[in-house]
Amino acid sequence: MAGVRAGDAVSPCLASDFATLVNKRSKATGISFGTCAAALLQRSKPTLDCLATDPLTWFRVEVHLIDGTYELFRHYYALPSARDREGHEVAAVRGVLRSVLNKIRGGASHIAVATDHVIESFRNDLWAGYKTGEGIEPDLMAQFDLLEKVLLAAGVVVWPMVEFEADDALAAAAAAAARDDRVERVLICTPDKDLAQCVRGARIVQLNHRTGVIDEEAVVRKFGVLPKSIPDYLALVGDAADGYPGLPGWGAKSSAAILSRFVHLESVPSDWREWHVNVTNARTLAQTLADQRERAFLFRTLATLRTDIALFSDVDELRWKGPNVGFETLGQRLDLAVTATTGPRVRSRSA
Repeated sequence: MAGVRAGDAVSPCLASDFATLVNKRSKATGISFGTCAAALLQRSKPTLDCLATDPLTWFRVEVHLIDGTYELFRHYYALPSARDREGHEVAAVRGVLRSVLNKIRGGASHIAVATDHVIESFRNDLWAGYKTGEGIEPDLMAQFDLLEKVLLAAGVVVWPMVEFEADDALAAAAAAAARDDRVERVLICTPDKDLAQCVRGARIVQLNHRTGVIDEEAVVRKFGVLPKSIPDYLALVGDAADGYPGLPGWGAKSSAAILSRFVHLESVPSDWREWHVNVTNARTLAQTLADQRERAFLFRTLATLRTDIALFSDVDELRWKGPNVGFETLGQRLDLAVTATTGPRVRSRSA
């Protein structure tokens, strides 16, 4: 057996089980039996004894969860226009597909993409000013449906969200994947600050295509609070992208100082003299929080991502197994699209 050393003591039963599981892994991934065996043994040096006690460690996986809405916006404004034979804009879809396939080529085995099939969500019923699809360019909006179809044809799991947001799907999927002992790490592929609340240690992390991995320590360095305080933090400072203003006078520094000590809004004493935190205008901040406490709680509800959405029952449902029927046709449609000679679009202030 490739990769087995003379010094490795393996019982006949364990050797048989090992061979069976390696063969299963080889067939599922298309990787040779010898390579799979060597990789598993490499994880379990110096002997095979540990494999008998915890077989789950043989097949540690990383789960990649991609923010399809963010990626579509990013590629729409980063790439020059490209139109198919019918005149439909497809450049962003082509860019996102290329990015997702590159992750798979790079070794991503378990992967899923969440999109905002409808921009509005249940949060619009809670706050009138919450973000809507207004102002999104028609050529961009029209590519959501095509993106979902193309990714499904490529064999990628897609969650087109209607009542909830893509961010909710990413949060729920990350929590569900982390409950599986086979999952070594969950990478939420987006720089969106809302998703920072999902980060847990170095096991559930964000992946920013520009800056790299954002673990829990990085969240604290950036925001000054733990991931579990991010909804409270956003409730105070507001989130212009999502359409809620936060509380007057509460900025990033004061919010971080208070929440790093008290963690959640309901734990902040109403008397500023009990804060024992060095912040400017503490008396005024305390009065504002007292006067607008219910609004702050509402904003926190808007900022809190839902993790109670059932998206899959087994993490292996996210395994990429190759393209489906119809992918070649859609792929040709994208390949034959004519790219404009002008540069990328200029993003408007409202976009």
